[in-house]
Amino acid sequence: MSAVGAGPPTAQPRDPLAVVRGRGYPVLLLLAAVLGAPVAAVAFGFLALTDKLQSWTYTDLPRALGFHGTPSWWPLPLLALAGLLTALTIRHLPGTAGHRPTEGLSAKGAPAVRDLPGVVLAALASLGLGAVLGPEAPLIALGAGLGAAAVRLVVRDAPPNVAASMGAAGSFAAISTLLGSPLLGAFLLMEASGLGGALLDVVLVPGLLASGIGALMFTGLGSWTGLGTYSLTLNDVPHAHAPTAAEFGWALVTGVAAACLGTGIKRLGVLLEARIAPRAVRGSVLAGLAVGGLALAYAEGSGRAASEVLYSGQNALGPLLDGGARYSVGTLLLLLVCKALAYGVSMSCFRGGMVFPSMFVGAVGGIALSHCPGLSLAPAFAMGIGGMCVAILRLPLTSVLLATLLMGSDGLTVMPLVITAVAVAYVTSLRLEPAAGEPPAAGVVSGGS
Repeated sequence: MSAVGAGPPTAQPRDPLAVVRGRGYPVLLLLAAVLGAPVAAVAFGFLALTDKLQSWTYTDLPRALGFHGTPSWWPLPLLALAGLLTALTIRHLPGTAGHRPTEGLSAKGAPAVRDLPGVVLAALASLGLGAVLGPEAPLIALGAGLGAAAVRLVVRDAPPNVAASMGAAGSFAAISTLLGSPLLGAFLLMEASGLGGALLDVVLVPGLLASGIGALMFTGLGSWTGLGTYSLTLNDVPHAHAPTAAEFGWALVTGVAAACLGTGIKRLGVLLEARIAPRAVRGSVLAGLAVGGLALAYAEGSGRAASEVLYSGQNALGPLLDGGARYSVGTLLLLLVCKALAYGVSMSCFRGGMVFPSMFVGAVGGIALSHCPGLSLAPAFAMGIGGMCVAILRLPLTSVLLATLLMGSDGLTVMPLVITAVAVAYVTSLRLEPAAGEPPAAGVVSGGS
């Protein structure tokens, strides 16, 4: 006798790992392995071209024009041209030339192939001519677009999940060594895109495989061309001692300070973006002049190179740490103010990523704090990087790893302090977000490109 009120049989839930167990998954892994090499080669070429543009426009061109060195005012025309070229690219080429920096680190969705020229050209104009942004965002978009396009060429009726997996694998390969480790780049992408559960299981292995192949490709091309791998590394890291009670107190201060500064930078970018958008070309040129003016102000006020304010800061982290003792506190504070303002202005209309400028601003702030009693250089440097990264990116685990892995063998020593600073900065940043009804804070990960 059947039970009263018995309903229809309940459908069995679909196995979330069915894709992994399926016969097509080895083919997916093979595609990821094959994809890693060409995507990494394209990414390597993009980074090499960006580096050459920076050197040619800032160093070689002034000398070719008869100047003895680079004039301190040189960033003004350079950044005005960057604003003009970026705005024209966004206006006239398909797509939006990649996601806006004020949207935060976007790792969701692959751009269409027709949008990729705009992504590349806008990023080259921005990064190559001095905007304070990094290369990771355009590389993520470029890798994702090439990966998704490649799988559609091989399998014309490829299911959406397969195309998405290959797009993710392409992003993994494109930034495989940019942050110093394939695992760190993969971790950044996973936390930024919110991958988890069964979806993570499906995407992770192809992504890691493509990332490993990409790292080998970067290493090979760097050795063959003599250009290096464009990987974030620090050669001479000061020794760190066991954390003290005073340094834990400074970790709280660093976290609050990073949250306040990071929130201010993002709000400046959002505010200026809203004002520039209706008059993009003119506004972008003026924004470029503002960035150039900040570099000029730093050069005149400190007697140091204006280029310390320009660019992402990736290549300047090592020299900054090595020569930190040669910077006065006043010079460090001037650099901090000028770089932070230039970063916020650059976010408003240029194209690029947010990781490396956040690291550099945090590093400058940390080195300045290391002059305070009870705080040594190594933990101050690491805490500044971690706190500023989480204030801008809102990726706490990645921020801890970025700050500690840079320190090499001393990373584990400073990790408790970095975790404290990152946790305080993260919670404080969330408390400083606009209330309901106000414009959303920049830096929150959003989808699309």
